[in-house]
Amino acid sequence: MAWRGCSRLGAQLRRSSSWPQVLGRRRIVSCIDPSTGLTEEQKEFQKVAFDFAAKEMAPHMAEWDEKEIFPVETMRKAAQLGFGGIYVKPDVGGSGLSRLDTSIIFEALSTGCTSTTAYLSIHNMCAWMIDTFGNEEQRRKFCPSLCSMEKLASYCLTEPGSGSDAASLITSAKRKGDTYILNGSKAFTSGGGDTDVYVVMCRTGGSGPKGISCLVLEKETPGLSFGKKERKVGWNSQPTRAVIFEDCAVPVTNRLGAEGQGFGIAMKGLNGGRINIASCSLGAAHASVLLAQDHLSIRKQFGEPLASNQYLQFRLAEMATRLVAARLMVRNAAQALHEEREDAIALCAMAKLFATDECFTICNQALQMHGGYGYLKDYAVQQFMRDIRVHQILEGTNEVMRMIVARSLLQE
Repeated sequence: MAWRGCSRLGAQLRRSSSWPQVLGRRRIVSCIDPSTGLTEEQKEFQKVAFDFAAKEMAPHMAEWDEKEIFPVETMRKAAQLGFGGIYVKPDVGGSGLSRLDTSIIFEALSTGCTSTTAYLSIHNMCAWMIDTFGNEEQRRKFCPSLCSMEKLASYCLTEPGSGSDAASLITSAKRKGDTYILNGSKAFTSGGGDTDVYVVMCRTGGSGPKGISCLVLEKETPGLSFGKKERKVGWNSQPTRAVIFEDCAVPVTNRLGAEGQGFGIAMKGLNGGRINIASCSLGAAHASVLLAQDHLSIRKQFGEPLASNQYLQFRLAEMATRLVAARLMVRNAAQALHEEREDAIALCAMAKLFATDECFTICNQALQMHGGYGYLKDYAVQQFMRDIRVHQILEGTNEVMRMIVARSLLQE
């Protein structure tokens, strides 16, 4: 393969296509402007998130990916802006914003580093679960330190033998007096081993969803250990490990809700999680459109800028159209979830399915537009593509999203 990455032109293209510079300029074309239709208040915190992404995240995105750095201090700076508990109630340190507000913020942050923002979204989901389903003592104990991100949280549902079939999980919690004795393991846990609080779905009763409960574990719990750090295609700024429970004694007072309510808690958490991860995909796709736009204007072939090529113009138009359509669908679902509408579950599944599929297509097409340069790690477009590929798998695979939508349409 003939690479010309060492050429003077290649060096010029690298300088011109530096993502922090492109994001810093934020030349938002009106037809893809993410602030369209927002209130003045929403535009204000969106600007705060965009500025934070440009100044605190984008300049380090490639290094965090290459060196697999978990940027805890940067996330704590984000928490100072209220991004550690965005939709957690204010009385325990949260920002008390809506699901739509949350989507707007995650989309903006994701333009700076999609992987880091995706972890932030999971942390926020865990904090919300404790805030929503915990009693006052639990809320006061866990939420303030989670909202400040003094402590970090992980969500433990998936197991080596139960992925999409989450209700078949076998991690068990046997009650013994005032404690549960927890045994089993969880797979693909974001932040596992580096975080402080683990929201764990486990079996306290019989088979099926009604036998599942939700426990909150702290890292110091005896018998809690972690597997090796997984080597991943993307999401490298957050560690992923198995979480292992060997006779972990967990106080009954750390159970969220009643016994048997865990599966419902998990699914309600995931409805919001699907909006969050779709929003992260929007940010990556928006960034990729801007990078493609920038590259087409600079790169010349056959004596003309690539932007003069009608085929590439049409492809860029298709990318922009997909982005705006996905954004509208995600924001509609976020509003439905906030209003607790009857169709919210199906709309969240539809939004996650559509946005993550379409946004990956956008990022992949943006890489293609960069030609060979897009396959170099000097160019941010390849990292956005790698980081959002997993969004079509986690928080419920897109195949499961289709099942949820079909079930909603066909139920009596």
